[in-house]
This record gives sequence, C-alpha cells and structure tokens, in this order.
Amino acid sequence: MSDIKILAVDDDVNICELLRLYLTKEGYEVLIAHTGIKAMELFASHSPNVVILDIMLPGTDGWQVCRSIRNMSDVPIIMLTAKGETYDKVMGLELGADDYVVKPFEMSELVARIKAVLRRSGNAGSSIKSVVEYDNLKIDIISHSLHVKGKQVEIPPKELELLYFLASNPNRAFSRDQLLNEVWGFEFYGDTRTVDVHIKRIREKIEGASDGWELKTVWGIGYKFEVK
Repeated sequence: MSDIKILAVDDDVNICELLRLYLTKEGYEVLIAHTGIKAMELFASHSPNVVILDIMLPGTDGWQVCRSIRNMSDVPIIMLTAKGETYDKVMGLELGADDYVVKPFEMSELVARIKAVLRRSGNAGSSIKSVVEYDNLKIDIISHSLHVKGKQVEIPPKELELLYFLASNPNRAFSRDQLLNEVWGFEFYGDTRTVDVHIKRIREKIEGASDGWELKTVWGIGYKFEVK
C-alpha cells in the first residue's frame, strides 16, 4: 500500500465512489469530500499529496478551494469538470492548478495524470527518486537544480523537468506527444516543436559532460536518454 493520500472533491457521489474504487485499487489512500468546506477540513487535517478538485461545487466552489489551498501549499491540484472551455483552463492555471481533466474521462487517463503530477512534484513515493545522477550530471527535482561537472547550471523549470523525466527512464524512447503529456501535463495548444526547442536548449547546457550518456534523437520516434 502506498503512503500517498489523494483528496477527491466532487458533489457527485457516484463519481467519488468510482474514484475511491479505482484509486484504492492503485494503492492510494483516498479521502472524499462533497463540498468545498469539507474539502478544506480534510486538507487541513490529512495533508493529502494530490487534490482532485471539481469546479462546480455547492457553496464554496472549486475555484475558491483551489485558491485557498494554493495560499498554504504547493500540493498538486488536478481540476475536474464537465466544462471544456479555454476560459476555465486559463483560470485553473492562473489559480495554480497543475492539470485539468474534462468529464467524462477515462480512469486510466486520470491515474496517469496523477502519477505525472506526483513525479513532477517529487512526491511519488519511495520508489521514485527526487535526485537522478549519472557521470558528471546531477538532477534534483525537489530543489530544481542541475549540476554539470560539479557546477550548478541555471535551467528553466520545464527544461529541468524534461531532462529529469528522460534521465529517470534511461534507454527508453518517448515520442514528442508522450513528452508533452508527461512533462507539460495540460492539454497543449501548440505543436510538438516545443519539445524540440527544449531539447536543443538542454543539450547546450549538458553537451560534452560525459561519454557515458547522451540525450539522443531517435529518428521517427522522438528522444531518449541513452546510457552507454
């Protein structure tokens, strides 16, 4: 059983029970709230590792809950709603939400997104390392630091998260779409060249650091962190 606690907030009892069933099966401890007030009470008393938060709640809505949580914690928040308008996604981003899932959704997709935000927050349990190290390379996702040949190198958050993800899965090739989903999380309104640009910038920072590993292009697929 994982020590990860997930707070699911939705006024639909059936959805909450479905979440409890599937997430418990995945090994998570699940807390349920049907109102914003109850959600805040459970958050304060149980300190969950992830919050799945519906927007349309009676009384105190999801926006208010998100704002309140973000004022006291950086815990990952996944907004859950029947609405798919761009306005809601922008509002969620501005309030500090980490991801956004539109109803109806597949449980497998939600579980994948939970694992992704846990990984990005460095809080995925004991099986996930917060620090990844190779010869002349150290990536710390918690302190958001990169050391190359023993020297700290300035790097933007998304570049660090992309490098961390690839280095945490050595010798495995990922498509650009997979990398967008894993690292950016939100449904992306752009194109896959965003990944190419980030890879180019990362290479400029780590180039020539070691002969033991390489950030490699896999033609026709995407990229991988190859350990030789």
